[in-house]
This record gives sequence, C-alpha cells and structure tokens, in this order.
Amino acid sequence: MIPLKALQAQVTALTDDLRGVVARDSELESSLRKEHDQAKDARRTAGTFETWLEDVLDQAAVAWVLGCVFVRFCEDNELVEPLWIGGPEPAAPVERAVQHRQQYLIDNPRHNDRHWLREAFEYLRGLRATGKIFDEHNPVWRFDISGEAAERLSEFFRRGPGLASLRVENLDTRFLGDLYQDLSIHAKKTYALLQTPDFVEEFILDRTFEPAVKEFGLSETLVIDPTCGSGHFLLGAFDRLVKLWRKREPTTDVRVLVERALGQVTGVDINPFAVAIARFRLLVAAMRECGLTSLERTPAWPVRVATGDSLLHWGRKSRHQGDLIAELEGRNAFAYATEDADVLGDYLREGQYTVVVGNPPYITVADSARNQLYRSIYPDVCHRQYALTVPFAKRFFDLAKRGDEHGEGAGHAGQITGNGFMKREFGKRLIEKYLAHHVELTEVIDASGAYIPGHGTPTVILIGRANSRRRASAVRAVLGVRGEPSQPNEPSKGLVWRAVVDQIGQPGSVSEWVSIADLPRANLSLHPWSLSAGVASPVMSKLQSGADVLSGVVDNIGYVGQTNADSSMLATREQLARVGVESDAHLQFVTGEAVRDFVVHGGDHSLFLHRGSEHLDIADYPGVLRRLWPLRESLWARRTFAKLSYKEEGRPWWGWHQVASQRLGVSLCICFAFVATHNHFVLSRGAKLFNRHAPMIKLRREATEDDHLRLLGVLNSSTACFWLKQVSHNKGNGGIGGGIGDEDWEPRYEFTGTKLQEFPLPKTYPLGRARVLDSLAQRLSSLTPAAVAESGVPTRERLRAANRDYDLTRSQMIALQEELDWEVYRLYGLLREELTCPEPPELKLGERAFEIVLARKMAAGEVETQWFARHGSTPVTELPTHWPDDYRALVQRRIEVIESDRNIGLIERPECKRRWATDGWDAMQTKALRDWLLDRLEAPKLWGDRPTPQSVAQLADKVRHDDDFRSVLELWVSRDDYDLTKTLAKLVADEHVPYLATYRYKPSGLRKRAQWERTWEQQRLEDAGEGVQIAVPPKYTSADFAKPSYWRARGKLDVPKERFISYPKAGRDGDGTELLGWAGWDHLAQAQALATVYLDRKLQAAWPAERLLPLLAGIAELELWLHQWHADERPDFPGSPAQFFTDLIDAELSQLGADRAELTNLRGLSQAATSA
Repeated sequence: MIPLKALQAQVTALTDDLRGVVARDSELESSLRKEHDQAKDARRTAGTFETWLEDVLDQAAVAWVLGCVFVRFCEDNELVEPLWIGGPEPAAPVERAVQHRQQYLIDNPRHNDRHWLREAFEYLRGLRATGKIFDEHNPVWRFDISGEAAERLSEFFRRGPGLASLRVENLDTRFLGDLYQDLSIHAKKTYALLQTPDFVEEFILDRTFEPAVKEFGLSETLVIDPTCGSGHFLLGAFDRLVKLWRKREPTTDVRVLVERALGQVTGVDINPFAVAIARFRLLVAAMRECGLTSLERTPAWPVRVATGDSLLHWGRKSRHQGDLIAELEGRNAFAYATEDADVLGDYLREGQYTVVVGNPPYITVADSARNQLYRSIYPDVCHRQYALTVPFAKRFFDLAKRGDEHGEGAGHAGQITGNGFMKREFGKRLIEKYLAHHVELTEVIDASGAYIPGHGTPTVILIGRANSRRRASAVRAVLGVRGEPSQPNEPSKGLVWRAVVDQIGQPGSVSEWVSIADLPRANLSLHPWSLSAGVASPVMSKLQSGADVLSGVVDNIGYVGQTNADSSMLATREQLARVGVESDAHLQFVTGEAVRDFVVHGGDHSLFLHRGSEHLDIADYPGVLRRLWPLRESLWARRTFAKLSYKEEGRPWWGWHQVASQRLGVSLCICFAFVATHNHFVLSRGAKLFNRHAPMIKLRREATEDDHLRLLGVLNSSTACFWLKQVSHNKGNGGIGGGIGDEDWEPRYEFTGTKLQEFPLPKTYPLGRARVLDSLAQRLSSLTPAAVAESGVPTRERLRAANRDYDLTRSQMIALQEELDWEVYRLYGLLREELTCPEPPELKLGERAFEIVLARKMAAGEVETQWFARHGSTPVTELPTHWPDDYRALVQRRIEVIESDRNIGLIERPECKRRWATDGWDAMQTKALRDWLLDRLEAPKLWGDRPTPQSVAQLADKVRHDDDFRSVLELWVSRDDYDLTKTLAKLVADEHVPYLATYRYKPSGLRKRAQWERTWEQQRLEDAGEGVQIAVPPKYTSADFAKPSYWRARGKLDVPKERFISYPKAGRDGDGTELLGWAGWDHLAQAQALATVYLDRKLQAAWPAERLLPLLAGIAELELWLHQWHADERPDFPGSPAQFFTDLIDAELSQLGADRAELTNLRGLSQAATSA
C-alpha cells in the first residue's frame, strides 16, 4: 500500500498550490468570499475568510489525491478498461498509461496533466456506478490545481512512493478507512477523525440491528449512521442485510437483493472526503456481492451516503436561524458547495429509521458560531462547555422511529461515545432532562477499561430505543471493575472487551474485569452517573456512614477567576519585567500542574488590572497597554455570559473574563489540582490567582492555620484519593488518539469542587503529621537547585549540600505520608489496629508496604507494571535490613493487612498512593544552571547604555574573565575543557527569535501575520475614531514558525517571551556567530539597534544593497509601532523618533535604488497578502 506520510505530503503540497491558484483567480476568490459570507450569515462559521479558506483548500487537495487513489484502485484491480495513471500491476502498467497521456497531450496541446487527470474523473463520473462520487459537489471540478502540481501528483503515483500496488484480495477496502483517518493532518485535528474498530461496530449492530429485524421485519429495517466517517457501520449493516435477503430469497437475482439492501442503508457525514470513501467502499462491497469485476457493467445502485452536517435540520423542518432567515426571504437555505443539500432533508428526516448507529465525535466545537448554532437547536441538552457527544446523543434518538402510546414500535439506537457527560457538568441536562424522560436506555456499557485502538478518551456504549412510554424498570449495565492490564496484540481479544461480550447476557455475573447488573432506571435519571462495579461499596459505605462532610466546615470552594485569554495574559514574572510591565499589574497565577506534593511550585504570572470587582484603567499602565494592544481585537471577541462579545457589551478588553471578588486577596487557603492522576492539596499562604484548574478551599473567617492543616492532612491521604476516584470523572490518559493508560494509576481524574463538598470527614484529624509534612514541604522548596541559584551563585559545594538535604527531606516526607495514610485508615474506622510509627526511618520510593507487595507479585509473574520504572525506583521484595526491628515488624504487619483485608487492599495500591514524581535532581539542576547563566547574559552591564547588538563571540569576550559565570558554565556542561564561544552559542540557541517576519515564520505563518497586520491597521483607524469592522485574526500553530524554539517563545498569539532578538545574516564579516540583541528593548531601542547595524555595515563594511535591505525591512517592520508609541518629540532626537526613522528609511531606499514594495517583499508579506 502507499505510505500514508507520503500521501499526507501530497495533500500539503496541493494545499499550498491551491492557495496560489485562488490568489490568481479573482472569479474563484470572489465566489469563495461570497460562500464564506453566506456561511457566516448562516452561523456555520465564525472564522475569518483566510482561516475558513484553509479548511476548504485542504478538502480540495484531499479530493484530488483521493480521486487519484480511486483511479489507481480501479486500474490495479481491473475494474475499468481505460488507463490514466498506471502502476506496478501488469494489467495496468505505468508505461501504457504514459503513452495514453502523451497521445492526449499531442491531441490537446493546450492541456496539461490536470486535464488528463480530469479525463479519468470525468470517465468515472459518466459511469452509472461511480457518478455520484465525482458529481458536481466534488471539489476537483471547482478547484484547478496548477499544471505543474498536477504533473507532480501524477509522477508521485507513477514513479514516486505512490507507485505501490493497490491490488487487494476480494476487493477489500479497509485501507481506505486508514486513509480517512490519516490522509489530512488538518482534517484529523478539525474533525477528530477516528475509525470505529470492526469488533465494536459488530457488537453495536448485534444489539440494535438484530433486534430491529426481528421486530420490524427485514423489509422494514432502515439503518442510518449520521456520523458515518469511512462507512464501517454502513458496510456492516449492508453485509448483514444482503446475507438475510439471500437467506430469505435464495432464488432472487443477487443484484436485486444488493440494490434492495443498499436502499436500506443511509450515511451522512460533515466531512466530504469521508463521504467519498464511504460511497466508494459501499459500491465496491456491492460489486463483490454480485461478483462484478467491471465498473462499466455495474448498475447505478442507490448508494445513500451524503455530505452534510447531521446536527442541522435540513429541508422544511429547518430550525436554525440562518435557514429561517433564508426561508423568509424566499431563498434556499444555505449549504456549502460540497454538501448534498438536495437529499439531506430526506436522509435526516426525524423518526424514520429502525436502526441508528454510529461513533460521534467527542470534541468540543471550537468555532463560536457553530457552537452557538448547535446550542440554539438543542437547548434542552447543550449545557456549559458541551462536547459534540451531547447533541449527537439526542440526534441519534431523534432519527429513530418513535414508539407509540403503548411504547411499541420504537427504533433502536446504539453509539460508542465519550463518557465525559456522565460526570462532568455539561452532561447534566442530557442525563436529567432528556435521557431520563424521553428515551428508553436499554443497555449502558462502560468501555473505558477496554483497549479500543485510537480511543484515548474514555468511552461508554449507549444502547436504547426512541420510546418514552411504558419503559422497562431496569437498564442492563456493564460496570467496570478493572482496566486492561496491558495493550493486547488483538484488541478484539482484550481481557476487558472479551469480558464485556461474554458477560453482558448474564446479569449478576462478576469477573476480574467487569460486572453485570440490571440497574433501576431511576439510578440513571440523575447526574452524575457512576459505572464502576460495587467492589468499592463497602469502603464507601464505611467512609460515609454518619460522617460530617466538607461543605459543613468551609466557606466556599471555587477558583478566583478565569481570563479566557491565557495566551494573552500569562507570562513569567521575569518575562513581564523584561518588557516593562508594571510590577503591580500582575500576580502569581496558579494552575493545577503547579500544585503538587504539599507545595505550589512557581509558574506564570497573569496581568490583572482589577481591585475587587472594579476594573483598573489600562491607560494608567502603559507597560500593560503596549503588551496587550496588539491582541485587543481577539480579547474583545471573547464572549460574555449573555453570548455577546466584550465589544458588544462594552466590557474592558483588558479585564479577566470572570473574577470571584470574595476569593481575592485570601492570605490562607487550601488549593488543589483539579485534574490529576492523584490527589494534591496544598496550604497556600499569600494572595494568588487560582484558575479553574487549581480551585481553592476557603474556610470560614475565624479558621486558624491549624484548622487548615487538619483538613490538609486528611485530604492528602490515600483514603481521600480512593474516595475522590470513586465519585470523579476519569478523563483517560491523553485524548483522542492519545492512547489509554495501561495501568489503573495512569488515568487523570477531574476533581470538582461540587464533588469535594460531599467529602466525608473523620471525627478526629491527623494534625500533627499534617503540620510536619507542610513544614517539610516548605523546607524542600528551599533546597531545590532553582532556590539555590536564586539565593546566590550556584557553586558545586552549595549544590552538593542542597542535594543531600533535599534527598533527606524528601525521604522524611515519603515516610511521614505513609504514616499519615495508615493513621487515616484508623480514623475512618477502616482499621482497628494502630499501625503507625511515631518516628519512622526515612523511606525511599519502592520501600513502602504496598510497593513491596507489588514487587513480590511482579517477581512471581503475577503482574506487569511500570510503576517502579516510571518513578525511578527499585522494586524491593524483602524488608530492608537497615530498618529498626520494630519498624520492620510494623511494615510486615501492614503487608499482611494489605493481603488479607479487602478494604485496605483496595486503597493500598498505586491508584491511591502518592507518586512523589519529580524531574529528578539532575534535570532540575541542569535547568537551574541554564536559567542562571541566561539571566546573567541579560545583565545590563553586558549591553551598555546604547542598544547595540552583539555577536555570541563578543558576549564570550565579555564573560571570559567572569569567574562566577565560568564556574557555573563548567557545571552546566559537566566539563572544564569547553570552548567558551561554542558553549555560549549552544546556551542561547533556543532563546532568540529573529527580528524579521520572513525569518520567523513559514509561509503559513506569514499569511497569518499579514492578517494580524491588517487587524492592527484597522485598530489604529478605530482609535482615530473611524467606524470599522475588524476581523479577529487566526491563531498560530507550531507549524507556522520556522523553528520549534520560535513557537515555544511566541505561542499561538505570537506574544514575545524570548530573551534575545537575533539578526540572521547581519553579523560582521569574519564573525560567524549569531548576532543578538536584548529582547527587553522597546520598539524604539530595537529600531536604534537595527540602525546601528545598518549604518555600520553600510559605512564600515560597504555591504551591497541586497545585504542592507533586509535590515531596512526590519526597521520598516517596527515603523508603525514607532508612530504609535514614540511619535512625541524627544530631546535626544531631532523631533519625533518615529518620524526620524520614517525619514531614514525613505532616504536610504532612495540611495539604494529600492522602494517600499521591496521592503514588504523582503518581510515575506507581499506573497502572503496575495495568497491570503
């Protein structure tokens, strides 16, 4: 088969080509802009034209590549007589195809390879069987790739990686499913493309299709997959239908039966090339059933697969706003050029299907217009930050036949979907307002523990009927007990999946992996759902028996606020200081990742112009204004709770989205990690900004520090971790395509404040141990390499001493946490024995009782685990001999309890025990040394009073005799015979970003930069009092930057966070090292620095114009900023600095015989503008 990466490269190349084609074809561009305007009016998109166009061009590029794949498949498998591309198969050789092409070009001298490929597409379009695949909706007719691109595409299939054979046994088209998922990287990210494995499709059809046939009869069975993708469910249903028809009517012509079966299967998908693949696969499957080997002799079968958005109500029942306006004006409802609007009303008519099956996307809707559109169509289920699983859950049942007043005749629906709605707040309406009352769930299957390829998101399978009358009192539930212990070689034979299949028909059965129960329907009528088996019930009952709960002792739980603009607002304290942001305009911003092991680790700060509930005026903070003004339109575009933009509502664009003023300025609270594998609670001292991933527990005003410490101890216990995991949402291990966690301690959980309020409290608390742990954690923070470097020169001696103390303190914390865990078991009544030690010896990871039990099982071959390897510890199977005898006896008793007491054994395992995960001392030390050295290179004394760029070699000369710097550098490189200049070059290699756009971005980034510059132009007009409509420019991605280090420094909004500016190709002749400037220079200083280099290279080095012009282009790139921030006259300039540099640019251009257009071209923006 053809390598997928090679095909992806073809799609990327054609997208680039089509971008230029659109720029040169004013008629095509005009039609696309009109379509985009109509799409915006219909609320199908909120993106700019340029952003929207990228999706359209990607689809067109895929259509050309996929069209060639279809042609090659037909040629290699001898399904057609003519030959256009050819391949390695003797029946369809490249040589003969090339001869045909050459003759065509001789006969049509004004044509090229694009026309020749279209000859193939036209031929297939003219056949009865394949006409729909290449109909007028296929982008290959609308978009003309260039002749050169067409030739390269043809050569790719004739002589490049595409020459691989596509001949398959039995016309198997499974490889096309792989293409669907991976052909376009852009589409895979946009639509979350994911194939449904055959074994999942078969399972769902067994539980929907089969009972539907029995109830409604074969001829009345109608199947739809409204999210059909590459057609797995359609093919499965088609295959079953044909087999049943053959069995019922063995003498009927198979072609009649195939046509009948095709008419009973319908698919819809929003992705045009998914539909093309599904159509083609169904067609080939039909040919195979009929024994046909020629498309020319294949009839025009009714392949009912269409492109369109299944969540919209097409046709006369359309209810979304854009369609209503169109109908009132007498126009047809809007549809994209690729959509089959003429049939969607019929295909998606509600209440007509006996079987509705599919695998809907699990993602949220990033486009704000579509998000609001779906919310308006499905207001009864779309809630908060809903995922697409929510409206699709309803849509599946809407398409099914409704049951009558007796509860009979209801269609069957089955879907595998993300399980986030079960416990997260956005699922509340779906569960309580819809699933609980309007449909009849018959089976709910927890699939989160099964290994399903590509599904990193935990899933659930919902089976039910579109019936709200006389529903059965119970719902069959498959409850998870334990996840797959390792990735199976054959996913369909995974231990968990096989247990699901084998046990689902046996209510009451329990295995190591799942248990089956018939749950009262009322249990599933309230949010949240819990589909874990009841093995934890005795422990939960013990914990919750007559206990007080956390809500009774706290004032409130929640976060300080959210920016809804983190990329704009966040930076480190040092980065904000570097660019001149006022010190009182930002505070420490705490995220969940920073809350670990009793400590809030340092991280970003956030701009914060609030005092209580009042906004401060940004005009009083010029440093903040300069930082945020370029981002103003994107900040103003944030949506308020009234669904208006900040600009529409008149809100300050520099403010946070939401601020809980009652939580501001709190000097003492407990914060926690909202999403983590384990529980992490920290006593925080001093005012901080806690975001939604690090909520805070605020106690009552009279609460003392000891009151906080009491709670801190119990909340950080293994018992608390166990309880939280029973009631919290399992988020899996990495999202769609991210893989699942092989072990139960790996998945991340969402620990919400709502759940935490219900946390049961013991009668007494582990205050003593909590106090010591908190104190040790503070000491540990003072011993890190970063802390050593911050307090002085990080010498070898200081670091060695800190390392010893750090290891000792950490070992004490590990031992003390172990004592706290065992103390808490007794406080909750889970254990009657006193199994704690007043003064335990220090412990290393691997020496805790549960780890010794785990290591012994591992040595016996009973389990496989990465627990020890992932945490840098050594499995210990015997009690360490250096322990005191009484402690050895205590741990031995703990081991016996773990092995004999089921309740303790459920908690004393990796899922509930603190991981103590760190980067390790060596990694922390390397980072601290590097940061110290880089900070030293930013010292003002190295850069002088005038902004003058310096080469790495010049910087090396300045630090050559700095003994402190040299000693730390030696530690960093771990050798004393280093080359100073080369080592400095390595040190700063990823810490600079070039001064000129064309050096910073790839072509895609330059296109986005052009849009940003247009936005800034319009913002300036707006500031001047003109009424303008300003488009929100697109965000950047890592693929837009010339180097990964530039992306890391700038991010998706291109916000400067680098330490240095680089000046590629601008260094002095003879000095090949990087020329650098300080990134803390403002626009004026940057212009002065460039002018200094320019004049030196012109006057001293006599550089020619072609080498000088990029430097002038760099000044021109700063020019508008100079006029914005430095237009006023200054005594050290002959008037206005901005005007000075404008005059300088014009004068130098005149001398060099160049013009402004050449500078724009050198910046890389002239081509970007024409292709935007």
